[in-house]
Formats: sequence, C-alpha cells, structure tokens
Amino acid sequence: MIAAKTFYELNNQELYQILRLRSEVFVVEQDCVYQDLDNKDQTSIHIFQKEKDEIVAYTRIFKSGDYYKNPSIGRVVVSKKNRGKELGKKIMIHSIEYIKKNLKGEKIELSAQKYLDKFYKDLGFYKIGEDYLEDGIPHQRMLIDLIR
Repeated sequence: MIAAKTFYELNNQELYQILRLRSEVFVVEQDCVYQDLDNKDQTSIHIFQKEKDEIVAYTRIFKSGDYYKNPSIGRVVVSKKNRGKELGKKIMIHSIEYIKKNLKGEKIELSAQKYLDKFYKDLGFYKIGEDYLEDGIPHQRMLIDLIR
C-alpha cells in the first residue's frame, strides 16, 4: 500500500518509522552526520509504502516555492532489506503522478545523489548545472518535464 499524507495526517507510528528509516539510511548507512530534522517535514506531502505495517519506501514532496521554484521530491529512500524489488522506482513513479495530479507546475526538481544518476535518468530526469557537495556527498540538480 502506498499512501500520501500531510505531516499533520501522519500518526505517531508512521512518523516514527519514517524518521527511523531516514536515519538508518542517510545517517548510519551512508555515514553522514547531518540535520535530517530540518523543519521542512511540516510543509511536505509524505509518500510512503507499507508492507506488513512497516514503512519500506518513502519520499517527501514540496509544492512549488516551498523548496524550489518547481514542485520537488526529496528524501527518496528504501529500507536496506527491501532493495532490489524496484520499490524506489515504484515510489518515485507514484510521487511523480501525485505531483502531476495535485500540484501545479511544468517541471519537478530534485537534488540527487550523483551515484543515483542512472536511476533518475531512467525515470526521465535530466541534469542541470554543475555537480556540488551536499553534506559531503556529491549531488546534482535534476529536472523532469511534466508538460511534453
């Protein structure tokens, strides 16, 4: 089951699982000390997939102007034990469709970890600008056109 909820619609268990998953991957697994709790969750739409009452994949979506000029997707994550099942692709497609259906904008923008270049390009995103470091990890800015 994939769900979409605002911060205020999340129950305590869902919020805890989301924060735990992000911490497990972005802080512990990637060995990156950074401030994940950035006061942006409150304005985000949280897209998550549950299997057996456990959140296994997640993204957060911002409306135009909340993070970038365009709607954006961030914190794309799949639990380590559930990788290889195309859950990342599935939740990204769901997130893109959510934006197309519910948010205004001609493009979706994101800050992608450089090593995931092929993953995002396979979804239709293209790189703009130069690579940069974010929290010590190489990143690139990417866009996808919603109006073709």
